Amino acid sequence: MMEMLELGYQQSLEQKQVLSQKMIQSAEILQMDVQELEEYIQKQALENPLIDLEEMEKGISGFLYGNEKNETNENEDLKRKLEWLNHADEQNRLYYAQEYEESEEKTPWNFAMEENSLEDYLMSQLIMIADTEEDRKFLEFLVCSLDSKGYLKEDTWALAQGLKISHSRLMQYIKILQSVEPAGVGAQNAGQCLMIQLERMRDGGLIEEELFGQVSKLVEQHLEDLGKHRFVQVAEQMGITVEQVDLCYRMIQKLNPIPGNSFSSREKLRYIKPDVTVVKFEDYFEILVNDLNTPRITFNRYYLRMMNQDSSREVQEYIKNKYHQAQWMQHCVEERGNTLRKVTREIVAIQHEFFENPNGKRVPMNLLTIADRLEIHESTVSRAIRNKFLQCSRGVFPINYFFVKGVAGASESPVTPEDVKQKIMEVIEQENKRKPLSDQKISDQLKAAGIEISRRTIAKYRGELMIADASGRKEFV
Repeated sequence: MMEMLELGYQQSLEQKQVLSQKMIQSAEILQMDVQELEEYIQKQALENPLIDLEEMEKGISGFLYGNEKNETNENEDLKRKLEWLNHADEQNRLYYAQEYEESEEKTPWNFAMEENSLEDYLMSQLIMIADTEEDRKFLEFLVCSLDSKGYLKEDTWALAQGLKISHSRLMQYIKILQSVEPAGVGAQNAGQCLMIQLERMRDGGLIEEELFGQVSKLVEQHLEDLGKHRFVQVAEQMGITVEQVDLCYRMIQKLNPIPGNSFSSREKLRYIKPDVTVVKFEDYFEILVNDLNTPRITFNRYYLRMMNQDSSREVQEYIKNKYHQAQWMQHCVEERGNTLRKVTREIVAIQHEFFENPNGKRVPMNLLTIADRLEIHESTVSRAIRNKFLQCSRGVFPINYFFVKGVAGASESPVTPEDVKQKIMEVIEQENKRKPLSDQKISDQLKAAGIEISRRTIAKYRGELMIADASGRKEFV
């Protein structure tokens, strides 16, 4: 009797161990990015003789699809969608080309266009600097986040949150990016771009310390006044002569406020392989999980026949075990794609303004919101988006980027840090320039509008916007 109980307990324990191993494998596959998944499948195929990998046929526009006859209708539908995507991409290229040509911001001199793109040029330098593969990946993401001017305009706190790294670590990567050529790349705005170039000139002994101090102050506090040639007013505010202001002005004219202008524009997104693509068609969004180029898992017919033939028990047990392992892996890969697709669809539904409008903003959203809508566990959502990137018409973003914390203290609908920064800019634009508002008064105005933000937070956001404090914004004329 005791032997039977011990045998039953042992079988139950073994079943639990197998179940636990399966759950671990399922969770691991779910959190793999597309490149990790491809490598994992290739590795498993080498270790499991039951697994055959069926390569996919190349489709139009780089998309891949199966070649089975019963998929003809699906392929025709995919072709139609891809043709629409090609058309939309061409329209986007024409639109952005026109937008670039009509831009009012021009460099003070003409640059010869080069064949290399800015992204290629930057990565050729950064790849020599990155110590680890992780460093390279983060630097590549920053490069892909630059706009056509070479600026990094994304909110750094949101980027750090999306990449799941500390803000200080992100700023270290940004400093590395800002250390390469062309000087000024990776800046958040024109003022910071010019300051990076001035600091290099000072460090290289190309500008005296006194002149550097004067030019720096002009860039940080009086750039707009210089653009309007208010030399007399600037001289009075700085306590220097008009001639000195003119000297500083001519020094600034030699700098390049748009470092990306000297490079040809090319499509980005070549360094990070997106895990999912969101494409807007005529009247709906299509969610494309980018694992279509992952080899399809099939089963070796020779070993399947052996499993059903009069082989030895040991051989049959081995083949059955490998067959069940392959079946489970195939199931996990399919579930990964299904879960990623469902999670992305809910993200698009909640963040529809961001995907619909080129200037659309994100709204507060957390993991629990998606989990509740899909009726799955919060940890499943977390694994599904871990280290994965989403491609859309606005660029490539870590999927975590779309999970935005609402600002505490909002009395009505929750707002994001981006919303608060926009409000700060609006308040400052409307202030009396002769009596600019202190950070506390800006905080009071936002509180009256239903957004309760501390003075310290106002100062932090104002600094990120490269807006001077009240004394630096004061105009005397």
